[in-house]
Amino acid sequence: MNFIYNTGIRVAHFFLKCIAPFHPKIKQGVLGRAETFNVLKSKLTPTTRTLWFHCASLGEYEQGLPVFEALRLHYPTHIIVLSFFSPSGYTIRKHTPVADVVVYLPLDTKANAQRFLTLVHPELSIFVKYDIWPNYLNAISSSTTKALLISAAFRKEQLYFKWYGTLFKRAVFAFDHIFTQNENSKALLATIGYPHVTVSGDTRYDRVSNQLQHDNTIDVIATFKNEHLCIVVGSSWPEDDALFIHFINTYATPDLKIIIAPHTIKSQDILHLKSKLNTKVLLYSERHGKALEQYSVLIVDTIGLLSKIYSYADIAYVGGAMGTTGLHNTLEPAVFGIPIIIGPHHKKYPEAQALIAHGGLFSVANQNAFDTILKQFIAQSDFRKQCGSKNAEYVDKNKGAVIQILDYLRI
Repeated sequence: MNFIYNTGIRVAHFFLKCIAPFHPKIKQGVLGRAETFNVLKSKLTPTTRTLWFHCASLGEYEQGLPVFEALRLHYPTHIIVLSFFSPSGYTIRKHTPVADVVVYLPLDTKANAQRFLTLVHPELSIFVKYDIWPNYLNAISSSTTKALLISAAFRKEQLYFKWYGTLFKRAVFAFDHIFTQNENSKALLATIGYPHVTVSGDTRYDRVSNQLQHDNTIDVIATFKNEHLCIVVGSSWPEDDALFIHFINTYATPDLKIIIAPHTIKSQDILHLKSKLNTKVLLYSERHGKALEQYSVLIVDTIGLLSKIYSYADIAYVGGAMGTTGLHNTLEPAVFGIPIIIGPHHKKYPEAQALIAHGGLFSVANQNAFDTILKQFIAQSDFRKQCGSKNAEYVDKNKGAVIQILDYLRI
């Protein structure tokens, strides 16, 4: 298994370099990884006291952020190294204040892992959710660093629980402690004999709850909404947008405001979406000098605003589950006490299934189901508010994962 895995990593490295010139996102990752060791050598010395946080992408970063922020405060003189595997995480958070050095994680070869651990030599390493790389974890096992996996979510079909997954099982044992999102994950770890587990829940509940303490004011959004009923479509893909295009063109009235924040903000995609809507549409980038209240649809063609925009919503739709790209964060709107609609592909998202069971989130499989529930939310304010309250209650009830992690670290 070791030979097959390490050969596969080398093949993947070669393949990624070959296709990088033709794929901008892959190119970012290849070029970024090539610079990682130079960056680390320029920022760290053998005597530097460090912590290492690792996230696969942006979602895992947001999940781990409340823990990262607490550790940043507790270790003010340590240098914090934050690594990402995906360009989408690195590009957006490369200037985050919770870290001093932000890099791409080099591919998981034995040589890269050993070199990375030698340069960073962290006193504490925090991995988020599931981005477990065997060679890096084996290097951690041979070092003196304390390693935690937080907000872990395991499924029985993963390699850790297969007879042929010995390499990955061994990697799990490199963690001093694992904090899982649920009892099922703890039970799965027990089947391979891993004992150091705490069911702490998902740190995202703490993360989104913190949003309530922030100033979520966006004057442009407030003026656009202008006290009308407002639907926010967050992180939508073309499959999601198709539902709203039909709904807006068929049922929308002048006193209904709709904000669409697509996942992809490429100019041609934004303009294509705008061209499909038979109403007054404004792009966020073109807002200056416009009478915002005269428009029915606002398309947000920038990033970084969605978590605040949800505070203006009366109804939210979260994208990704109508197709196969993956459901985006349903907890971000839930914390604001609003009902949520998603597509049908949510099996891998326990928080979404929990919100469905709690009565505040609704999954739709087609246009007719979407139109029906959305019209019900629009027409029945008591029902809308009741469903939204259930979401807020559920988020509040599930806070506390961060406290358990910090208690374990004696912070």
